[in-house]
Amino acid sequence: MEYPVSGIHHITLCAGGAQEDIDFLTQVLGQRLIKQTILFDGRYAHYHLYYSNANAEPGSVTTTFPYSRVPGRHGSGQISSTCYTIPKGTAKFWADHLKHHKVENSGMLERFGQSFVRFKHPSGLQFEVIEEEDKRVGWTTDEITKDVATRGFQGAVLSVREVGETERFFVDALGFRKSGVDRNYHRFEVGKGGAARTVTLIHEPDLPQGTWIFGAGTPHHIALEVADDTELQKQKDIYDELGYTDCSEIKDRNYFHSIYCRCPGGILVECAANAPGGFARDEPFMQLGSSLLLPPWFEHRRAEIVKMLEPIQLPEYHAATATEPGRTVSRRTSAEFIPAAKN
Repeated sequence: MEYPVSGIHHITLCAGGAQEDIDFLTQVLGQRLIKQTILFDGRYAHYHLYYSNANAEPGSVTTTFPYSRVPGRHGSGQISSTCYTIPKGTAKFWADHLKHHKVENSGMLERFGQSFVRFKHPSGLQFEVIEEEDKRVGWTTDEITKDVATRGFQGAVLSVREVGETERFFVDALGFRKSGVDRNYHRFEVGKGGAARTVTLIHEPDLPQGTWIFGAGTPHHIALEVADDTELQKQKDIYDELGYTDCSEIKDRNYFHSIYCRCPGGILVECAANAPGGFARDEPFMQLGSSLLLPPWFEHRRAEIVKMLEPIQLPEYHAATATEPGRTVSRRTSAEFIPAAKN
């Protein structure tokens, strides 16, 4: 059977404060801020911030909900680590870079024969940078040059108390294949495998269940990429045929269309198909992330929404291109007070 899923589309996390999230992901991790919008669900406005590599590609996009109203609890049934690729031989740079920024980190580790460094976001979210071949173009800053920059996702580590049924879900429902076991780590790959096509289960039978809510400092979901809405419906049909009947209806997330299904181990798995224009459908590619953008159905509430949001300062970039990524040079006044950009 041919499966719709081709790899990872994005990973969504719940941070604490919006400003500390922006500062950490752009200045320490060296990501490009590509979108300011809001959570589309619920009664109150919360930022939904998007970060990526230089070309804003699916498979490199971390999105965050700064959600300080409610704390989350780390545990099983969650994403354990969000993992980025870095060039071979650069793990030591990252260990030193993180130490310079006083970021708690593991130092040099190894898994499946690959060197990596594990570290934490100020809210407690866990990240890894893993040495792996990856030709995508990294974003750069004054401290992170293109020869050491992250390229995009390597994958994600998902914590489960039992491996079997979650393995069945990824293999039978999503088309992944098991490609290795290293201690309590079980690796699965889709398509050609490798960067942005890898999911790793960590077997933690004694770890209590983590929260599934929007909670500060906890992951929310992993999204897998499908080609279009037809393939999204095909994936929903596969879920139904196999008995995974808690799959959502197709939802319009403005930049992509999505379905959500919680896998047997507890992790929420989204499948996402880019909408026409993708992340650049409502602002020019060179100006991604420069303005607060709302979906059309919220635009009439802009003044009300802005009042609910924490004032923030954004990184300011030189122009970025695929061959010479822009650099973070300073911070400027928050774009929530700037009218939405027009193409």
